[in-house]
Amino acid sequence: MVAVNRPPARASLAGLYALTPDLDDTELLVARVGAAIAGGATAIQYRHKRAAAVLRLEQARSLRQMCAARGVTFIVNDDADLALAVDAAGVHLGRDDMSIAAARARLGSAAIIGMSCYDSLDRAAAAVREGADYIAFGSFFPSTVKPDAVRATPALLTVAKARWNVPVVAIGGITAARAAPLIAAGADALAVISAVFAAPDVGAAARELAACFAGHLAGQLAIHDSGTQR
Repeated sequence: MVAVNRPPARASLAGLYALTPDLDDTELLVARVGAAIAGGATAIQYRHKRAAAVLRLEQARSLRQMCAARGVTFIVNDDADLALAVDAAGVHLGRDDMSIAAARARLGSAAIIGMSCYDSLDRAAAAVREGADYIAFGSFFPSTVKPDAVRATPALLTVAKARWNVPVVAIGGITAARAAPLIAAGADALAVISAVFAAPDVGAAARELAACFAGHLAGQLAIHDSGTQR
């Protein structure tokens, strides 16, 4: 297949970046993702590690269509070929996946390509140098999805924001109660699975996380206004 030519402007990740759970029921998955979007998720990443290829294609296509209709960025985890097949906005890569250059060649110049950097600023530097559109750090807290993941510190986010002009994403065990320090440290987006999709009310959980960004912005504006009035 030939790489899809998309508009040159790339979406910039910010806010709640919801990652899908391993759910085989496509109808239920679409309903839950729809609730997350209604609650304020600005980007969706399709992630289903154990699904068969046919199911992954079906689910990714359904979610891509819904995200397009609602103006939400849709990204595929790990699999550039699947991202190409469903015309996703881009792909998220880990240490065992293809290179950024290979993904760019596959998906085209306008694709969003994100890279997991775990707890490594060196890895982040290489990713930015190779053309990553965003970099992700974590796990910041214990995670039931990846219990053995390396742990990162909020200081990494602050350093990354100072060094590179790309969105910085925090991931790993993040809840609404844990979000504020990560946003204050520099996270442009929070990548969340369980705190959204394992919640009894997906929409309410998404709203609570999305509100953390609004609360931070309000606080920053208040500080700015207070300073200008002195």
